[in-house]
Amino acid sequence: MANSTNSYGDEFKRNVTDKYIIYNSLFAALPYSGIANVGALLPILLETCEQGFVKDKTPTEIIDYFFSQHTQVITEQEKIDHLFKYVQYMERQVVLFDAIEDAAFTDVNEIEGPGSLKALIREVNFSKKTAALKTKLQDFTVRIVLTAHPTQFYPANVLGIIHDMGQAIGKNDFFTINQYIQQLGLTPFFNKKQPSPTDEALNLMWYLENVFYYSVGNIYNNIVREVFNNEYEGTNPFIELGFWPGGDRDGNPFVNSATTIKVAEALKSSIIVCYYRDVRKLKRKLTFSKVDLLLSALESRLYENVFRPDQSKPITSSEIIECLTQIRHLIITEDHCLYLPKLDSLLNKVHLFGTHFASLDIRQDSRIHHKVLLNISESLFQQKGITILPTDYLSLSEAEKITALQKIQDKVDPALFTDTITVDTLESIYAIAQVQEMNGEAGCHRYIISNCQGAVNVMELYALFRLCGADEYISKVDIVPLFETIDDLNTSETIMDTLYTNTLYAKHLIKRKQQQTIMLGFSDGTKDGGYLQANWSIFKSKEVLTTISRNNGITVKFFDGRGGPPSRGGGKTHQFYASMGNQIENKEIQLTVQGQTITSNFGTIQSAQYNLEQLVSAGVSQSLFSDTTKQLSQQDREILETLGELSFQTYQQLKSHPTFLSYLQKFSPLNYYSKSNIASRPAKRGAETDLRFEDLRAIPFVGSWSQLKQNVPGFYGVGSALQALKDKGLWEEVQSLFNSNSFFRTLIDNSMMSMVKSNFALTKYIDNDSTYSPIWNIIRNEFELTTQLYLALNNTTSLMEGDKIGKQSIQLRDRIALPLLTLQQYALGKVQSESIESPLKETYEKLLTRTMFGVINAARNAV
Repeated sequence: MANSTNSYGDEFKRNVTDKYIIYNSLFAALPYSGIANVGALLPILLETCEQGFVKDKTPTEIIDYFFSQHTQVITEQEKIDHLFKYVQYMERQVVLFDAIEDAAFTDVNEIEGPGSLKALIREVNFSKKTAALKTKLQDFTVRIVLTAHPTQFYPANVLGIIHDMGQAIGKNDFFTINQYIQQLGLTPFFNKKQPSPTDEALNLMWYLENVFYYSVGNIYNNIVREVFNNEYEGTNPFIELGFWPGGDRDGNPFVNSATTIKVAEALKSSIIVCYYRDVRKLKRKLTFSKVDLLLSALESRLYENVFRPDQSKPITSSEIIECLTQIRHLIITEDHCLYLPKLDSLLNKVHLFGTHFASLDIRQDSRIHHKVLLNISESLFQQKGITILPTDYLSLSEAEKITALQKIQDKVDPALFTDTITVDTLESIYAIAQVQEMNGEAGCHRYIISNCQGAVNVMELYALFRLCGADEYISKVDIVPLFETIDDLNTSETIMDTLYTNTLYAKHLIKRKQQQTIMLGFSDGTKDGGYLQANWSIFKSKEVLTTISRNNGITVKFFDGRGGPPSRGGGKTHQFYASMGNQIENKEIQLTVQGQTITSNFGTIQSAQYNLEQLVSAGVSQSLFSDTTKQLSQQDREILETLGELSFQTYQQLKSHPTFLSYLQKFSPLNYYSKSNIASRPAKRGAETDLRFEDLRAIPFVGSWSQLKQNVPGFYGVGSALQALKDKGLWEEVQSLFNSNSFFRTLIDNSMMSMVKSNFALTKYIDNDSTYSPIWNIIRNEFELTTQLYLALNNTTSLMEGDKIGKQSIQLRDRIALPLLTLQQYALGKVQSESIESPLKETYEKLLTRTMFGVINAARNAV
């Protein structure tokens, strides 16, 4: 394994590091700057930053020194012009590195190694478990849900350049690469206005059309061929795609029912375009008698549905499948099976994607449902004297409220109401039926309740469905509670027990085939309780929810709300799923992917196929090969419980520090997320002017710590917890747990990734600030303690020694981003200076915001 790791490390140097050095030199020749020698000055700026931080210089001292020693800039305006051009060039350096790393993916990763589909099949054959594998694949599914959170800074045109440049780099086509680099110099990198939810959806559809359509199709074809010997007659798709843009209303006032319908239409149009392209390619191969006529007719139907939708009858997936099946029969019986695999590939894709491509999820906060229900009750009483809720509803117990909610039967017209959120909430329920009629039931069949804190939250939504006269189609919708905070996780068992034993809800579950999806939020859990406690709490919740579901004859499906970094449930995600024990239901792996995680893990067909196979293999292997003798012992659980509680207490102490939130606001770009025009959703919940911690969304919270290069949510509290057990003489037990349990080991490994991405030299100057020096030192000391104990657990001399390629990538990206981070700190100091005035202050604020783009993209999974 060591030799293999070294071999792939050499490939990384040859195919990534060395190529970046070569192609980066082309930036010096870009002719578009308007400022002489910008490309030549960038390496000098980088070196000045590196040497400056070694000497404990402040960002302001470093930038001022650079201008005085290496440029002839005199005026403030000249300095600003230079700074914006440096940012512009460095943004494009990041794109170049992305393209180079994407192009080298198959060279630096063991594509057919552990976790791949081929490796799984080899292990199955060796263990003589082929029959068990077939049985498992009959009902095991991986569901990837693309979300539109503000973590993606590349517009669609830049994504296209990265894709095309990656192909040119793979061919070592120097001339074409140079053209793409010049194209980058002329291409805008940021949105001039805030994108609409529809814009976000259309941008994400680029990945559906150009990546997932092929990678998911390839995996399906490989499973059918390699596992089932082309004799698969089941209906399980193995991999499903979900989609949040256009359906996620949680805190986003710009999403409404019209948006949902529009995005559903776009999804249908997008998949029909993919089919149309494939049919045109097939026509060049399937030129046989009879077959050619059927293909031409199908091509016309697809064309009409894309380009003349108002003038044609909507095409259905069953119509496409019927036509392709007829063609398949002809090829087998009359044309010697020529090009049959190519036809089967398209037929499989239609089975996979239907006419919906990806399933739209609807999501809204439980507090909105409550507010809407009260507004409906009050309005109906005022307008028609109708009472749907008891006048003392708010003072009733939860059981009494549920009883009252079950009696609601009236059907209401959204037009009766004037409150915007009430109208949209009702119309969004009606929209589900419209989408199902247009794209099939798979097009939209889940309604997620965020901030779910009680069974009454679920029943209030159920009551809203009934107010829309939806009894006839609620049987086609899954109601999904989302548990986010530590308190929510702790009460989730009681909530689900109440629902399972409720007569009305139990009938609903019978209609949903006795299956219940439950979503668990890693992001808000970590923000609320810290890294270790959040992950341990979710693990325990999955165990108890599995038990109570099984006891009630329900198959529970866990949907993980994960972000990019380990602090939001990201990192080596497949390792988490491989480490789940038999006490956690494993029918499906469902998780959200967003922004940079889509770009980094699913940005190309090769990387998407590799990472999807890792997830499939993790889930299947956990069932087929998990060692029941290595389940958590009682002692293991006590250690994890103690570690979780101690880390939680340490993290809470930091959160309660009087300068905690102001520290983050002063030294990070937290206040500028809403000004970056990177997403349609606001950076915080609520309309209050002052920022409250509870209103702060997890993404800007985690992202700001990442830009500050301190990554507190990814490690804080773990070191203190480990030290406490060491002081109690329990270090051998902790070490044994680390060596024997993959769940705990994965937690530590992923946390190390957050720490490798930290750099306290960037903010060393805060140590001289009398107000904020105490909290900076508290965080740094915890970081150093955690580093020391992680190294002891791993018996290594540096973090991430077991993932040399990942570490090399992080270090190279951090080096590219260092001048951007320095400029960001410099700009923060400028805008907070008491002497700065308009319009200079606004100019530096714009510069600060621009640095965020490159820093986030360089990190790839920073938020």
